[in-house]
Amino acid sequence: MNLPEKRDLHGTVVAVTGASSGIGLAASRLLVSRGAKVVVSARRLERLNALVSELGAGNAIAYQYDVKDREQAQGLVDKALDAFGRMDSLVAAAGFGAYGSIMDHPDDLLEDMIMTNVAGTVWPVRASVRHFIDNGGGDLVIVASVAGLRGGANEAVYASTKFAQVGLAGSMDRELRENGIRVSAICPAGVRTEFALGLGRVEGDPSLDALLQPEDVADAIVAVLEQPRRMRTTLWSMWSMVEQS
Repeated sequence: MNLPEKRDLHGTVVAVTGASSGIGLAASRLLVSRGAKVVVSARRLERLNALVSELGAGNAIAYQYDVKDREQAQGLVDKALDAFGRMDSLVAAAGFGAYGSIMDHPDDLLEDMIMTNVAGTVWPVRASVRHFIDNGGGDLVIVASVAGLRGGANEAVYASTKFAQVGLAGSMDRELRENGIRVSAICPAGVRTEFALGLGRVEGDPSLDALLQPEDVADAIVAVLEQPRRMRTTLWSMWSMVEQS
């Protein structure tokens, strides 16, 4: 039986937003283990510097980046080109959420969530697409959520941002495929990360132990990047065995 060959990520360059924790952190580690070079970006520079030290300066470089700031988006691409001479993929993993009814949270928190999850995906995507079109293709991987497929009580604003990400990914797949750009939306259910801690989740809650781990989602991210260039995965949802879909 002939199994489909995997695309070798060795030497490819991937920019990762939200790399200081959770899924972005796990994806950065796994990508380097596969031979990729990574630009790790987030607001918390001290965490990024620790991650670069862990991964090795020849494998990773840090870019302090607030994804809400559209002026900083091009700098992510420029950092990859300056450090490694190329950029092949973007993993947009920055984001945050909170549990509660539509009226439970202050306006400024909800505005920050909308800007981080939606604008904070659009700006680095636009900067990356400009580069990919000029260079014959690339990969966009957007870490969304199953909340963007079905909604859910007590997460209305968060779900709306994730619906926006899923819609963005689906639209770009139709728009950019002929440019050699593959677009994937990865939609996990609950993941044991810093997500919503103090905003509906409690650190140390034993029920979190059975959720997906960030490494599970990182596996999916790497799997879509390793697909042969003749194929693409547009949407991948995943659940832990303890959560009802």
